[in-house]
Amino acid sequence: MKELMYKLWQEKTRRKLQKNTGEWNESHSLTGQVSFAMIALVAGTVLLCLILNTLFLGQYYIWNKSKILSNSYYKINAAAQDGTLDSGAFDIEFERICVNNNLTIMIINPDQTVVRSSVSDTQTMLKYFMELLISMSETSPKKFVIQKRQDVRMESDYLVMWGVLSDGKLIIARSALESIHESSDLTNRFLFMIGGIAIVCGAVIAGIITRRITNPILELAELSARMTDLDFDAKYMPRKQQNEIDLLGVCMNDMSEKLEQTISELKRANNELMLDNERKTQIDEMRKEFLSNVSHELKTPLALIQGYAEGLQEYINDDAESREFYCEVIMDEADKMNQMVKKLLTLNHLEFGDEAVSMERFDLTELIEGVISASSILIQQNGIEVRFDGSQPMYVWADEFKIEEVITNFLSNAIHYAMYEKRINVFYTIREDCVRVSVFNTGDPIPQDDLEKVWIKFYKVDKARTREYGGSGIGLSIVKAIMDSLNRQCGVINRDGGVEFWMELDRKNEEIVKETIA
Repeated sequence: MKELMYKLWQEKTRRKLQKNTGEWNESHSLTGQVSFAMIALVAGTVLLCLILNTLFLGQYYIWNKSKILSNSYYKINAAAQDGTLDSGAFDIEFERICVNNNLTIMIINPDQTVVRSSVSDTQTMLKYFMELLISMSETSPKKFVIQKRQDVRMESDYLVMWGVLSDGKLIIARSALESIHESSDLTNRFLFMIGGIAIVCGAVIAGIITRRITNPILELAELSARMTDLDFDAKYMPRKQQNEIDLLGVCMNDMSEKLEQTISELKRANNELMLDNERKTQIDEMRKEFLSNVSHELKTPLALIQGYAEGLQEYINDDAESREFYCEVIMDEADKMNQMVKKLLTLNHLEFGDEAVSMERFDLTELIEGVISASSILIQQNGIEVRFDGSQPMYVWADEFKIEEVITNFLSNAIHYAMYEKRINVFYTIREDCVRVSVFNTGDPIPQDDLEKVWIKFYKVDKARTREYGGSGIGLSIVKAIMDSLNRQCGVINRDGGVEFWMELDRKNEEIVKETIA
Protein backbone atom coordinates (compact mmCIF):
# COMPACT_ATOMS: atom_id res chain seq x y z
CA MET A 1 0.00 0.00 0.00
CA LYS A 2 2.81 2.39 0.92
CA GLU A 3 4.59 1.59 -2.34
CA LEU A 4 1.41 2.30 -4.31
CA MET A 5 0.89 5.61 -2.51
CA TYR A 6 4.51 6.56 -3.18
CA LYS A 7 4.15 5.79 -6.90
CA LEU A 8 0.94 7.81 -7.09
CA TRP A 9 2.63 10.71 -5.28
CA GLN A 10 5.65 10.50 -7.55
CA GLU A 11 3.45 10.44 -10.67
CA LYS A 12 1.48 13.42 -9.33
CA THR A 13 4.66 15.35 -8.71
CA ARG A 14 6.01 14.40 -12.15
CA ARG A 15 2.86 15.70 -13.81
CA LYS A 16 3.07 18.94 -11.84
CA LEU A 17 6.67 19.45 -12.85
CA GLN A 18 5.90 18.56 -16.44
CA LYS A 19 3.03 21.03 -16.42
CA ASN A 20 5.23 23.76 -14.97
CA THR A 21 8.30 23.22 -17.13
CA GLY A 22 6.89 21.45 -20.16
CA GLU A 23 10.21 19.61 -20.55
CA TRP A 24 10.66 17.27 -17.62
CA ASN A 25 10.41 13.56 -18.39
CA GLU A 26 11.61 10.28 -16.96
CA SER A 27 14.55 9.96 -19.34
CA HIS A 28 15.96 13.26 -18.12
CA SER A 29 15.54 12.40 -14.46
CA LEU A 30 18.45 12.59 -12.08
CA THR A 31 18.18 8.86 -11.39
CA GLY A 32 18.49 8.01 -15.07
CA GLN A 33 21.38 10.39 -15.62
CA VAL A 34 23.36 9.17 -12.59
CA SER A 35 22.69 5.51 -13.46
CA PHE A 36 23.82 6.07 -17.05
CA ALA A 37 26.93 7.89 -15.87
CA MET A 38 27.74 5.07 -13.42
CA ILE A 39 27.29 2.39 -16.09
CA ALA A 40 29.33 4.39 -18.58
CA LEU A 41 32.12 4.87 -16.03
CA VAL A 42 32.30 1.20 -15.12
CA ALA A 43 32.09 0.06 -18.74
CA GLY A 44 34.73 2.57 -19.79
CA THR A 45 37.01 1.45 -16.99
CA VAL A 46 36.63 -2.22 -17.96
CA LEU A 47 37.21 -1.44 -21.64
CA LEU A 48 40.31 0.57 -20.82
CA CYS A 49 41.66 -2.28 -18.69
CA LEU A 50 41.05 -4.72 -21.54
CA ILE A 51 42.90 -2.50 -24.02
CA LEU A 52 45.81 -1.92 -21.68
CA ASN A 53 45.93 -5.61 -20.81
CA THR A 54 45.97 -6.64 -24.47
CA LEU A 55 48.52 -4.08 -25.59
CA PHE A 56 50.92 -3.75 -22.69
CA LEU A 57 50.63 -6.74 -20.37
CA GLY A 58 52.93 -8.89 -22.52
CA GLN A 59 55.57 -6.19 -22.73
CA TYR A 60 55.34 -5.56 -19.01
CA TYR A 61 55.69 -9.27 -18.33
CA ILE A 62 58.78 -9.53 -20.53
CA TRP A 63 60.29 -6.45 -18.88
CA ASN A 64 59.66 -7.88 -15.45
CA LYS A 65 61.07 -11.29 -16.40
CA SER A 66 64.15 -9.59 -17.83
CA LYS A 67 64.65 -7.88 -14.52
CA ILE A 68 64.31 -11.19 -12.69
CA LEU A 69 66.84 -12.85 -14.99
CA SER A 70 69.25 -9.97 -14.42
CA ASN A 71 68.92 -10.19 -10.64
CA SER A 72 69.37 -13.98 -10.79
CA TYR A 73 72.59 -13.54 -12.78
CA TYR A 74 74.01 -11.10 -10.24
CA LYS A 75 73.20 -13.42 -7.31
CA ILE A 76 74.81 -16.42 -8.99
CA ASN A 77 77.82 -14.35 -10.13
CA ALA A 78 78.29 -13.15 -6.56
CA ALA A 79 78.46 -16.78 -5.44
CA ALA A 80 81.01 -17.46 -8.19
CA GLN A 81 83.13 -14.59 -6.94
CA ASP A 82 83.23 -15.74 -3.33
CA GLY A 83 83.79 -19.42 -4.30
CA THR A 84 80.53 -20.81 -2.88
CA LEU A 85 78.96 -21.61 -6.23
CA ASP A 86 80.22 -25.20 -6.20
CA SER A 87 79.71 -25.80 -2.51
CA GLY A 88 76.65 -27.25 -0.80
CA ALA A 89 76.04 -23.96 1.00
CA PHE A 90 74.62 -22.49 -2.22
CA ASP A 91 72.20 -25.36 -2.90
CA ILE A 92 69.24 -23.83 -1.10
CA GLU A 93 69.79 -20.36 -2.56
CA PHE A 94 70.07 -21.81 -6.06
CA GLU A 95 66.84 -23.76 -5.62
CA ARG A 96 65.09 -20.66 -4.27
CA ILE A 97 66.17 -18.62 -7.31
CA CYS A 98 64.83 -21.25 -9.71
CA VAL A 99 61.60 -22.15 -7.97
CA ASN A 100 60.48 -18.67 -6.84
CA ASN A 101 61.15 -17.14 -10.24
CA ASN A 102 60.01 -20.12 -12.36
CA LEU A 103 63.42 -20.30 -14.09
CA THR A 104 65.37 -23.08 -15.72
CA ILE A 105 69.08 -22.50 -15.04
CA MET A 106 72.21 -24.44 -15.98
CA ILE A 107 75.83 -23.59 -15.14
CA ILE A 108 78.66 -25.40 -17.00
CA ASN A 109 82.43 -25.27 -17.13
CA PRO A 110 84.22 -24.34 -20.35
CA ASP A 111 84.84 -28.06 -20.88
CA GLN A 112 81.06 -28.60 -20.96
CA THR A 113 80.82 -30.33 -17.59
CA VAL A 114 77.67 -29.40 -15.66
CA VAL A 115 78.26 -27.49 -12.44
CA ARG A 116 74.62 -26.88 -11.45
CA SER A 117 71.29 -27.54 -13.17
CA SER A 118 67.68 -27.01 -12.14
CA VAL A 119 66.48 -29.89 -14.33
CA SER A 120 67.26 -33.56 -14.05
CA ASP A 121 67.51 -34.06 -17.82
CA THR A 122 70.84 -32.32 -18.07
CA GLN A 123 71.68 -33.83 -21.44
CA THR A 124 68.71 -32.29 -23.18
CA MET A 125 69.33 -28.98 -21.48
CA LEU A 126 73.05 -29.16 -22.36
CA LYS A 127 72.20 -29.90 -25.98
CA TYR A 128 69.90 -26.88 -26.07
CA PHE A 129 72.69 -24.87 -24.40
CA MET A 130 75.23 -25.85 -27.00
CA GLU A 131 72.87 -25.05 -29.85
CA LEU A 132 72.31 -21.67 -28.33
CA LEU A 133 76.04 -21.10 -27.97
CA ILE A 134 76.58 -22.02 -31.58
CA SER A 135 73.86 -19.68 -32.76
CA MET A 136 75.30 -16.89 -30.67
CA SER A 137 78.92 -17.59 -31.40
CA GLU A 138 79.32 -14.27 -33.01
CA THR A 139 78.26 -12.58 -29.81
CA SER A 140 80.75 -12.46 -26.97
CA PRO A 141 79.11 -10.66 -24.13
CA LYS A 142 81.11 -9.30 -21.28
CA LYS A 143 78.51 -10.48 -18.77
CA PHE A 144 75.13 -11.71 -20.13
CA VAL A 145 72.59 -11.29 -22.86
CA ILE A 146 68.76 -11.50 -22.59
CA GLN A 147 66.78 -12.34 -25.71
CA LYS A 148 63.37 -13.62 -26.71
CA ARG A 149 63.69 -16.88 -28.59
CA GLN A 150 61.48 -19.68 -29.88
CA ASP A 151 61.93 -23.34 -29.19
CA VAL A 152 61.14 -24.98 -32.55
CA ARG A 153 60.85 -28.39 -31.02
CA MET A 154 58.42 -27.28 -28.31
CA GLU A 155 56.85 -24.57 -30.45
CA SER A 156 57.08 -22.27 -27.47
CA ASP A 157 58.50 -18.82 -26.86
CA TYR A 158 61.12 -18.32 -24.18
CA LEU A 159 62.98 -15.45 -22.64
CA VAL A 160 66.61 -16.62 -22.55
CA MET A 161 69.55 -15.22 -20.63
CA TRP A 162 73.13 -16.49 -21.21
CA GLY A 163 76.47 -15.16 -20.14
CA VAL A 164 79.84 -15.70 -18.48
CA LEU A 165 80.40 -15.65 -14.70
CA SER A 166 83.37 -14.02 -13.03
CA ASP A 167 85.14 -17.38 -12.62
CA GLY A 168 84.76 -18.21 -16.36
CA LYS A 169 81.85 -20.57 -16.03
CA LEU A 170 78.97 -20.30 -18.49
CA ILE A 171 75.38 -19.75 -17.40
CA ILE A 172 72.10 -20.11 -19.26
CA ALA A 173 68.65 -19.37 -17.88
CA ARG A 174 65.23 -19.30 -19.53
CA SER A 175 61.61 -18.71 -18.66
CA ALA A 176 58.65 -19.77 -20.73
CA LEU A 177 56.51 -16.98 -22.15
CA GLU A 178 53.53 -19.16 -22.97
CA SER A 179 52.02 -18.42 -19.55
CA ILE A 180 51.79 -14.72 -20.37
CA HIS A 181 49.33 -15.45 -23.20
CA GLU A 182 47.26 -17.69 -20.95
CA SER A 183 47.37 -15.11 -18.18
CA SER A 184 46.30 -12.37 -20.59
CA ASP A 185 43.34 -14.39 -21.89
CA LEU A 186 42.37 -15.36 -18.36
CA THR A 187 42.64 -11.75 -17.20
CA ASN A 188 40.48 -10.55 -20.08
CA ARG A 189 37.77 -13.12 -19.33
CA PHE A 190 37.94 -12.20 -15.67
CA LEU A 191 37.64 -8.50 -16.50
CA PHE A 192 34.60 -9.22 -18.71
CA MET A 193 32.94 -11.10 -15.89
CA ILE A 194 33.84 -8.57 -13.20
CA GLY A 195 32.89 -5.71 -15.53
CA GLY A 196 29.42 -7.16 -16.09
CA ILE A 197 28.92 -7.65 -12.39
CA ALA A 198 30.26 -4.15 -11.70
CA ILE A 199 27.90 -2.63 -14.29
CA VAL A 200 24.87 -4.35 -12.75
CA CYS A 201 25.91 -3.53 -9.20
CA GLY A 202 26.80 0.03 -10.20
CA ALA A 203 23.39 0.52 -11.80
CA VAL A 204 21.62 -0.83 -8.71
CA ILE A 205 23.75 1.20 -6.31
CA ALA A 206 23.34 4.33 -8.45
CA GLY A 207 19.57 3.81 -8.48
CA ILE A 208 19.45 3.40 -4.71
CA ILE A 209 21.70 6.40 -4.03
CA THR A 210 19.96 8.67 -6.51
CA ARG A 211 16.54 7.70 -5.18
CA ARG A 212 17.70 8.67 -1.70
CA ILE A 213 18.66 12.02 -3.22
CA THR A 214 15.76 12.49 -5.63
CA ASN A 215 12.99 11.47 -3.22
CA PRO A 216 13.67 14.46 -0.92
CA ILE A 217 14.03 16.65 -4.01
CA LEU A 218 10.67 15.45 -5.32
CA GLU A 219 9.21 16.05 -1.87
CA LEU A 220 10.58 19.59 -1.98
CA ALA A 221 9.11 19.98 -5.47
CA GLU A 222 5.68 18.91 -4.20
CA LEU A 223 6.09 21.22 -1.21
CA SER A 224 6.84 24.16 -3.50
CA ALA A 225 3.84 23.25 -5.68
CA ARG A 226 1.56 23.21 -2.62
CA MET A 227 3.06 26.50 -1.47
CA THR A 228 2.22 27.89 -4.91
CA ASP A 229 -1.40 26.91 -4.22
CA LEU A 230 -1.07 28.67 -0.82
CA ASP A 231 -1.24 25.38 1.09
CA PHE A 232 0.98 26.03 4.09
CA ASP A 233 0.10 22.87 6.02
CA ALA A 234 2.73 20.96 4.04
CA LYS A 235 6.01 20.70 5.91
CA TYR A 236 9.30 19.03 5.01
CA MET A 237 10.39 16.42 7.55
CA PRO A 238 14.19 16.35 7.76
CA ARG A 239 15.96 13.07 8.35
CA LYS A 240 18.08 12.24 11.38
CA GLN A 241 21.31 12.52 9.39
CA GLN A 242 20.77 15.91 7.82
CA ASN A 243 22.45 16.95 4.60
CA GLU A 244 22.22 19.93 2.25
CA ILE A 245 18.80 18.83 0.96
CA ASP A 246 17.43 18.66 4.51
CA LEU A 247 18.85 22.13 5.15
CA LEU A 248 17.04 23.34 2.03
CA GLY A 249 13.84 21.71 3.30
CA VAL A 250 14.16 23.46 6.68
CA CYS A 251 14.71 26.77 4.89
CA MET A 252 11.59 26.13 2.78
CA ASN A 253 9.64 25.43 5.97
CA ASP A 254 10.81 28.77 7.35
CA MET A 255 9.93 30.46 4.06
CA SER A 256 6.48 28.84 4.15
CA GLU A 257 5.87 30.11 7.69
CA LYS A 258 7.06 33.61 6.80
CA LEU A 259 4.94 33.60 3.64
CA GLU A 260 1.92 32.42 5.60
CA GLN A 261 2.46 35.18 8.15
CA THR A 262 2.84 37.75 5.40
CA ILE A 263 -0.33 36.60 3.64
CA SER A 264 -2.15 36.53 6.98
CA GLU A 265 -1.04 40.08 7.68
CA LEU A 266 -2.12 41.13 4.19
CA LYS A 267 -5.52 39.50 4.66
CA ARG A 268 -5.88 41.11 8.06
CA ALA A 269 -4.93 44.48 6.61
CA ASN A 270 -7.35 43.93 3.72
CA ASN A 271 -10.08 42.97 6.17
CA GLU A 272 -9.39 46.06 8.25
CA LEU A 273 -9.52 48.15 5.09
CA MET A 274 -12.87 46.60 4.17
CA LEU A 275 -14.13 47.22 7.70
CA ASP A 276 -12.91 50.79 7.49
CA ASN A 277 -14.72 51.20 4.20
CA GLU A 278 -17.86 49.67 5.66
CA ARG A 279 -17.54 51.84 8.75
CA LYS A 280 -17.08 54.89 6.54
CA THR A 281 -20.19 53.94 4.62
CA GLN A 282 -22.06 53.39 7.88
CA ILE A 283 -20.86 56.73 9.21
CA ASP A 284 -22.06 58.43 6.03
CA GLU A 285 -25.42 56.71 6.35
CA MET A 286 -25.60 57.61 10.04
CA ARG A 287 -24.81 61.22 9.24
CA LYS A 288 -27.51 61.32 6.58
CA GLU A 289 -29.94 59.67 8.95
CA PHE A 290 -28.90 62.00 11.76
CA LEU A 291 -29.44 65.10 9.64
CA SER A 292 -32.78 63.77 8.42
CA ASN A 293 -34.00 62.98 11.95
CA VAL A 294 -32.73 66.25 13.40
CA SER A 295 -34.43 68.19 10.61
CA HIS A 296 -37.64 66.32 11.24
CA GLU A 297 -37.54 66.72 15.02
CA LEU A 298 -36.62 70.41 14.90
CA LYS A 299 -39.22 71.22 12.25
CA THR A 300 -42.16 71.27 14.70
CA PRO A 301 -40.59 73.36 17.50
CA LEU A 302 -39.10 75.74 14.97
CA ALA A 303 -42.47 76.16 13.29
CA LEU A 304 -44.11 76.83 16.66
CA ILE A 305 -41.45 79.30 17.65
CA GLN A 306 -41.74 81.05 14.29
CA GLY A 307 -45.53 81.14 14.46
CA TYR A 308 -45.76 82.53 17.96
CA ALA A 309 -42.94 84.98 17.29
CA GLU A 310 -44.80 86.30 14.23
CA GLY A 311 -47.92 86.57 16.35
CA LEU A 312 -46.11 88.68 18.87
CA GLN A 313 -44.66 90.79 16.10
CA GLU A 314 -48.06 91.41 14.54
CA TYR A 315 -49.73 92.07 17.90
CA ILE A 316 -52.38 89.43 17.37
CA ASN A 317 -53.28 89.66 21.05
CA ASP A 318 -52.75 92.93 22.79
CA ASP A 319 -53.40 91.72 26.31
CA ALA A 320 -50.45 90.92 28.57
CA GLU A 321 -51.70 87.45 29.39
CA SER A 322 -51.69 86.38 25.74
CA ARG A 323 -48.26 87.80 25.14
CA GLU A 324 -46.98 85.99 28.25
CA PHE A 325 -48.51 82.75 26.92
CA TYR A 326 -46.83 83.23 23.55
CA CYS A 327 -43.50 83.88 25.24
CA GLU A 328 -43.88 80.77 27.40
CA VAL A 329 -44.55 78.62 24.35
CA ILE A 330 -41.52 80.06 22.59
CA MET A 331 -39.30 79.50 25.64
CA ASP A 332 -40.67 75.98 26.18
CA GLU A 333 -40.04 74.94 22.59
CA ALA A 334 -36.60 76.51 22.67
CA ASP A 335 -35.81 74.57 25.84
CA LYS A 336 -36.98 71.33 24.19
CA MET A 337 -34.73 72.04 21.24
CA ASN A 338 -31.83 72.76 23.58
CA GLN A 339 -32.35 69.49 25.49
CA MET A 340 -32.64 67.51 22.26
CA VAL A 341 -29.43 68.99 20.87
CA LYS A 342 -27.59 68.13 24.11
CA LYS A 343 -28.85 64.55 23.96
CA LEU A 344 -27.90 64.27 20.30
CA LEU A 345 -24.39 65.45 21.06
CA THR A 346 -24.12 62.95 23.92
CA LEU A 347 -25.35 60.12 21.69
CA ASN A 348 -23.01 61.16 18.90
CA HIS A 349 -20.00 61.01 21.23
CA LEU A 350 -21.01 57.56 22.50
CA GLU A 351 -21.63 56.09 19.05
CA PHE A 352 -18.35 57.33 17.64
CA GLY A 353 -16.32 56.36 20.71
CA ASP A 354 -15.26 59.90 21.52
CA GLU A 355 -15.92 59.54 25.24
CA ALA A 356 -13.69 57.45 27.49
CA VAL A 357 -15.25 55.06 29.98
CA SER A 358 -13.68 55.01 33.42
CA MET A 359 -14.29 51.84 35.46
CA GLU A 360 -14.62 52.39 39.20
CA ARG A 361 -16.31 50.83 42.20
CA PHE A 362 -19.24 52.80 43.71
CA ASP A 363 -22.47 52.36 45.69
CA LEU A 364 -25.34 51.94 43.23
CA THR A 365 -27.97 52.37 45.99
CA GLU A 366 -26.67 55.80 46.84
CA LEU A 367 -26.65 56.81 43.16
CA ILE A 368 -30.29 55.69 42.60
CA GLU A 369 -31.46 57.54 45.71
CA GLY A 370 -29.76 60.68 44.37
CA VAL A 371 -31.53 60.39 40.99
CA ILE A 372 -34.90 59.82 42.66
CA SER A 373 -34.32 62.82 44.92
CA ALA A 374 -33.41 65.05 41.95
CA SER A 375 -36.64 64.01 40.17
CA SER A 376 -38.87 64.41 43.25
CA ILE A 377 -40.61 67.56 41.99
CA LEU A 378 -41.54 65.91 38.68
CA ILE A 379 -42.66 62.76 40.56
CA GLN A 380 -44.92 64.78 42.83
CA GLN A 381 -46.38 66.80 39.95
CA ASN A 382 -47.45 63.57 38.22
CA GLY A 383 -48.75 61.98 41.43
CA ILE A 384 -46.48 58.95 41.16
CA GLU A 385 -45.42 56.59 43.96
CA VAL A 386 -41.76 55.47 43.74
CA ARG A 387 -40.76 52.32 45.65
CA PHE A 388 -37.09 51.60 46.27
CA ASP A 389 -35.44 49.74 49.14
CA GLY A 390 -32.28 51.70 49.74
CA SER A 391 -31.41 50.19 53.08
CA GLN A 392 -28.52 48.05 51.81
CA PRO A 393 -25.56 49.32 49.78
CA MET A 394 -24.88 47.68 46.41
CA TYR A 395 -21.34 48.09 45.14
CA VAL A 396 -20.73 47.70 41.43
CA TRP A 397 -17.97 48.31 38.86
CA ALA A 398 -18.86 50.80 36.10
CA ASP A 399 -18.64 54.42 35.00
CA GLU A 400 -20.62 56.18 37.74
CA PHE A 401 -21.56 59.25 35.70
CA LYS A 402 -22.80 57.21 32.73
CA ILE A 403 -24.80 54.85 34.97
CA GLU A 404 -26.38 57.93 36.49
CA GLU A 405 -27.40 58.95 32.96
CA VAL A 406 -28.95 55.50 32.39
CA ILE A 407 -30.89 55.55 35.67
CA THR A 408 -32.08 59.10 34.93
CA ASN A 409 -33.39 58.09 31.48
CA PHE A 410 -35.07 54.95 32.86
CA LEU A 411 -36.75 56.93 35.65
CA SER A 412 -37.74 59.82 33.32
CA ASN A 413 -39.25 57.36 30.84
CA ALA A 414 -41.15 55.61 33.68
CA ILE A 415 -42.50 58.91 35.05
CA HIS A 416 -43.86 60.02 31.65
CA TYR A 417 -45.49 56.66 30.87
CA ALA A 418 -46.76 55.69 34.35
CA MET A 419 -50.55 55.15 34.26
CA TYR A 420 -53.37 53.68 36.31
CA GLU A 421 -51.82 53.09 39.74
CA LYS A 422 -48.99 55.44 38.79
CA ARG A 423 -46.42 53.39 40.60
CA ILE A 424 -42.70 52.98 39.89
CA ASN A 425 -40.67 50.10 41.41
CA VAL A 426 -36.86 50.21 41.40
CA PHE A 427 -35.31 46.91 42.54
CA TYR A 428 -32.31 44.59 42.28
CA THR A 429 -32.00 41.00 41.07
CA ILE A 430 -28.78 39.45 42.41
CA ARG A 431 -26.98 37.03 40.09
CA GLU A 432 -23.72 35.10 40.31
CA ASP A 433 -21.34 37.83 39.21
CA CYS A 434 -23.66 40.71 38.39
CA VAL A 435 -26.73 42.56 39.55
CA ARG A 436 -29.76 43.40 37.41
CA VAL A 437 -31.21 46.85 38.08
CA SER A 438 -34.86 47.11 37.04
CA VAL A 439 -37.19 50.11 36.76
CA PHE A 440 -40.85 49.09 36.51
CA ASN A 441 -43.78 51.42 35.86
CA THR A 442 -47.46 50.65 35.74
CA GLY A 443 -49.17 51.38 32.44
CA ASP A 444 -49.89 50.00 29.00
CA PRO A 445 -47.50 47.39 27.61
CA ILE A 446 -45.30 48.14 24.63
CA PRO A 447 -46.50 46.42 21.42
CA GLN A 448 -44.49 43.27 20.75
CA ASP A 449 -43.28 44.55 17.39
CA ASP A 450 -41.93 47.70 19.06
CA LEU A 451 -39.95 46.07 21.89
CA GLU A 452 -36.68 45.91 19.98
CA LYS A 453 -37.21 49.27 18.28
CA VAL A 454 -37.38 51.39 21.44
CA TRP A 455 -33.55 51.61 21.41
CA ILE A 456 -33.49 53.22 17.94
CA LYS A 457 -32.97 56.96 18.14
CA PHE A 458 -35.98 59.12 17.31
CA TYR A 459 -38.26 56.08 17.47
CA LYS A 460 -41.47 56.77 19.40
CA VAL A 461 -44.03 54.12 20.36
CA ASP A 462 -46.76 56.65 21.24
CA LYS A 463 -45.87 59.78 19.28
CA ALA A 464 -48.79 61.82 20.66
CA ARG A 465 -47.90 61.07 24.26
CA THR A 466 -44.19 61.62 23.58
CA ARG A 467 -44.90 64.97 22.04
CA GLU A 468 -47.13 65.81 24.98
CA TYR A 469 -44.30 65.65 27.50
CA GLY A 470 -41.64 66.82 25.04
CA GLY A 471 -39.81 63.53 24.44
CA SER A 472 -37.41 63.23 21.53
CA GLY A 473 -36.93 59.47 21.31
CA ILE A 474 -33.22 59.78 22.09
CA GLY A 475 -33.06 58.87 25.78
CA LEU A 476 -33.24 55.08 25.35
CA SER A 477 -30.75 55.28 22.44
CA ILE A 478 -28.33 56.93 24.86
CA VAL A 479 -28.97 54.11 27.35
CA LYS A 480 -28.19 51.47 24.70
CA ALA A 481 -25.02 53.27 23.60
CA ILE A 482 -23.78 53.57 27.19
CA MET A 483 -24.37 49.89 27.97
CA ASP A 484 -22.63 48.85 24.74
CA SER A 485 -19.63 50.98 25.71
CA LEU A 486 -19.53 49.12 29.06
CA ASN A 487 -19.94 45.71 27.35
CA ARG A 488 -23.02 45.03 29.52
CA GLN A 489 -26.60 44.05 28.71
CA CYS A 490 -29.86 46.02 28.88
CA GLY A 491 -33.44 45.30 27.83
CA VAL A 492 -37.16 45.79 28.19
CA ILE A 493 -39.88 43.34 29.28
CA ASN A 494 -43.67 43.61 29.35
CA ARG A 495 -44.96 42.63 32.78
CA ASP A 496 -48.43 42.21 34.17
CA GLY A 497 -49.70 45.72 34.64
CA GLY A 498 -46.72 47.55 33.21
CA VAL A 499 -43.30 47.67 31.60
CA GLU A 500 -39.86 46.87 33.06
CA PHE A 501 -36.57 48.34 31.79
CA TRP A 502 -33.39 46.66 33.10
CA MET A 503 -29.61 46.70 32.92
CA GLU A 504 -26.84 44.46 34.33
CA LEU A 505 -23.69 45.64 36.12
CA ASP A 506 -20.57 43.86 37.39
CA ARG A 507 -20.69 43.38 41.17
CA LYS A 508 -17.46 41.37 41.70
CA ASN A 509 -15.76 42.32 44.93
CA GLU A 510 -12.26 41.22 43.96
CA GLU A 511 -9.78 43.84 42.86
CA ILE A 512 -9.83 44.43 39.08
CA VAL A 513 -7.78 46.63 36.87
CA LYS A 514 -9.39 49.90 35.91
CA GLU A 515 -9.55 50.23 32.17
CA THR A 516 -10.45 52.92 29.73
CA ILE A 517 -12.76 51.99 26.88
CA ALA A 518 -12.48 54.26 23.92
